[in-house]
Amino acid sequence: MDLHLEGKTALVTGASRGIGLAVVNSLVREGVRVVGASRTVTAELKDSGAFPVAVDLSTPEGGAALVEQALAELGGIDILVNNVGGGDTIDLGSFLDIDEAAWQNAFDVNFFSAVRTTRAALPALLERRGAVVNVSSMGARMPASGPIPYNTAKAALTAFGKALSEEFGPRGVRVNTVSPGPVRTAIWEAADGFGASLAAVNGLGHQELLDQAPQLMGMVTGRFTEPEEVAALIAFLVSDRAAGITGADHRIDGGAVKTA
Repeated sequence: MDLHLEGKTALVTGASRGIGLAVVNSLVREGVRVVGASRTVTAELKDSGAFPVAVDLSTPEGGAALVEQALAELGGIDILVNNVGGGDTIDLGSFLDIDEAAWQNAFDVNFFSAVRTTRAALPALLERRGAVVNVSSMGARMPASGPIPYNTAKAALTAFGKALSEEFGPRGVRVNTVSPGPVRTAIWEAADGFGASLAAVNGLGHQELLDQAPQLMGMVTGRFTEPEEVAALIAFLVSDRAAGITGADHRIDGGAVKTA
């Protein structure tokens, strides 16, 4: 399917690996000029065809600084993908063991990064009647499964997207949310990532957890979602093929969330 994205411009955050890198690669293949932002610029991002920007979006000034660089490079912004998140730093402790700093970090990375970047980018998006996709998590719909700060921040991000769509939809900017379940990325597979920490907490070997996770989490597909599958959904949502879709939360979780 031709998504008619040739010549568009995009800003993608959390672009150095995983879902973000897959989104960058997908959009570049569609002929989009992309600025890819990440705290650390990886070799994969450098080789993607995007213009890489190193920035810490957990800071109050990060979002505005990033958008300023993106506008200087692109001349305007048609697409914003708020993908940055703290999936490999989330706290697995009990509520009573999680301190104020951990809560603040979870919200700075997973929520306020999107708030600040979107606020800075909105004038450009309004000018071009653009599209925004926020990458949340199925955890926003399953808060009982923990970890509390991460899932609460993602729930806030989901609500943020809906509110933005209501305010700016009449002015031509579409805003949607994509909520993945477990995705085959370093967050799950790296020896020092979230998956390894989760395995240790549950008394399992890392590979044992990876083998069992889809079944334990109720994924009827029986497998992890691939980053490219999430990227394909995002590319569709930011295209004119999805012109009638806004204010929606699109789960891509292998059927793990059982509610409608």
